[in-house]
Amino acid sequence: MGRATVRDRAVRGFTSRYERAPEAVWSAPGRANLIGEHTDYNDGFVLPFAIGERTAVAAARRRDDTIAVASTGYPAVRVRLAEIAPGTVSGWSAYPLGVAWALGQARDLNGSAGAGPAGADLFIDSDVPPGAGLSSSAALEMAVAGALAELWGLNLGTAEFARAGQRAENEVVGAPTGVMDQYASLLGRADAAVFLDCRSLVARSVPLRLTPAGMALVLTDTGERHAHATGGYAARRASCEKGAALLRVPALRDLSVADLPRAEAALDAETGRRVRHVVTENARVEATVADLAAGDLAAAGRRLTASHASMRDDYEITTPALDLAVEVALAAGALGARMTGGGFGGSAIALIEEARVADLTEAVADAFAAAGFGPPRISRVTPSAGAGTEM
Repeated sequence: MGRATVRDRAVRGFTSRYERAPEAVWSAPGRANLIGEHTDYNDGFVLPFAIGERTAVAAARRRDDTIAVASTGYPAVRVRLAEIAPGTVSGWSAYPLGVAWALGQARDLNGSAGAGPAGADLFIDSDVPPGAGLSSSAALEMAVAGALAELWGLNLGTAEFARAGQRAENEVVGAPTGVMDQYASLLGRADAAVFLDCRSLVARSVPLRLTPAGMALVLTDTGERHAHATGGYAARRASCEKGAALLRVPALRDLSVADLPRAEAALDAETGRRVRHVVTENARVEATVADLAAGDLAAAGRRLTASHASMRDDYEITTPALDLAVEVALAAGALGARMTGGGFGGSAIALIEEARVADLTEAVADAFAAAGFGPPRISRVTPSAGAGTEM
């Protein structure tokens, strides 16, 4: 569905539920990660891009300090802002309420507390599929953050918006995620990816130049759903922290490929594999940025495929359906393919010639049927603009 459609649905939903017009309407995109998986919380490098699918939030101020959140298909929630804290909310509304909590603290700190009651009515609509590895959570967080910042008169920069989303996930939702997804949702540009240093938070746009090269990015949503607040993601992060502590470095970002023999000798086999993935993935991200600058999409594609192998064998976060999607994409002529997102389900992305997209689509659908998997959702993904009021 188009961007205007999801925005219009949010406005209509708000007007119908609250019987007045919204004062602010923001939308923010989901993201696909071209390369750089599970490196963000290790202070490493990532290369995501914003996608065309978006979440829209229509909002207006209230005369009290209540946050009311509603969305099609989900139960509505009303809670006083002062009552939101880690451990007090759960379910889907923990994401928008967590952002309200984080921004409410920022509002008090920057002296805006006297600007009137910090209450708001919100209505949310989205066409970013949840649990598909496309960061529906960050799209929701950044759309809510933009709308509330406008209502509350907060003058926040990119880092403060992103941090509000991360705090919502880490402290209120309970998911130990990094900050990559929020930055991608905020800083996306058409036909470009965002190269982010997750330690310094310095970001720059990297042109992809797919259309002149006759190339496309195709996403296969396996239909398998994951939840970052559950054990697999948290266990991987704990392994990384253990490895960094044993190797006496601030984060795995501080290791290079040359350090791997020493690391693997000092660590148990499982922790060694986790460390090896992160270290080699950081190297692959930097090399991919160089490949794109040189216009060498074939080399970039090979790094995508190597990334998938590392996630499959060292980080152990792929699934049979994700592995099949990558295998079939490569057989159909993709320059590269890999799982994208947190893993344990979700989606795979492939870099392939425009002329072969139809063949890839048919081949993946047939392979999933033959393997007994449910039908995948296969679509082109287009690097798109970031969060704002005009979409």
